[in-house]
Amino acid sequence: MNRSVKKAIQVGLLLLCSVSARAQSNRPAPSVGLKDTKGHRFSLNEYRGKVVLVNFWATWCPPCRKEIPDLIRMQRDYRTKGLRIIGITYPPQTAAEVRRFAKRLRMNYPVVVGTKAIKSRFTSSETLPVTVVIDREGRMRGVVEGIMYPDEFDQTVKPLLFDVTSRQKSEGTTQRSRRAGE
Repeated sequence: MNRSVKKAIQVGLLLLCSVSARAQSNRPAPSVGLKDTKGHRFSLNEYRGKVVLVNFWATWCPPCRKEIPDLIRMQRDYRTKGLRIIGITYPPQTAAEVRRFAKRLRMNYPVVVGTKAIKSRFTSSETLPVTVVIDREGRMRGVVEGIMYPDEFDQTVKPLLFDVTSRQKSEGTTQRSRRAGE
């Protein structure tokens, strides 16, 4: 297969993925309670006011392992802008093997041992890795099938991080909540 045909196929697949992402966007993210590999319970609702990437992956998945260093870097570089990443493994995975894997890679975001049922609440995609993008209001804004490349992050996630109106609204809500609790 020559280069121009390969390039055309790649562009077509990217367009198909972006259409799929738009078709699944703007619906509320499922309200799920999760438990990380350290036993800490948390809810996706706790991340309101943040831009969340829910990344489904597996230790046995080569593209997933390739993507993790980029996710670690994104979490480090954009945490102060409101980015939060949650890694949810796909079966079969045990908590012990996931814990060892996360420790070895120094994953700087919560990691959850997932199930097929949890994944199906977010997306019907069978692809791994797959990343669900959730905005500050808790709406699903896109699904990135396969590795999230820097240009996809720039197009899909960065606008949500730097949307001043949305950010001010969520920061105002947080400040009002703190004042009410004082």
